[in-house]
Amino acid sequence: MTTTSEPDRAPVATGAARLTIIAGWSLIVVAVLHTAVFVPQAPWRDWFSGSLRSVDPDAESVAVFWALPGGIVVPALLLGLLMIRLGRQHQRVGLGYALAILAWVSFCLWLVGPSGFLLLLVTVGLLVAAAAVDRRAS
Repeated sequence: MTTTSEPDRAPVATGAARLTIIAGWSLIVVAVLHTAVFVPQAPWRDWFSGSLRSVDPDAESVAVFWALPGGIVVPALLLGLLMIRLGRQHQRVGLGYALAILAWVSFCLWLVGPSGFLLLLVTVGLLVAAAAVDRRAS
């Protein structure tokens, strides 16, 4: 049996780690707010009875499904938790995460116009600031 160890990464500046933690929390807040808005509309009973697997599912039911469990809520929560964990370990996520979120938000805003997606720009800004603080400190 062989064991592998994780490569040692140099810790980032304290400010960058703190900004990463705040970015993680901001992403979790957006996911929770998103859930709070759409949960009252969710036809859970219909979903569990198989309405989404029918030949002609209700368009509104499908839209709410993709807004909740099938959408970005679960990945956003998990990414937020990852950011918090990395920040507490004095690490930060790469700038690519901020760029990916920015690209996704930009596309969504292009599709639906100004909406709650704008809140994710806070997370993007915090991640870019964490990268800048870390770069300045090193």
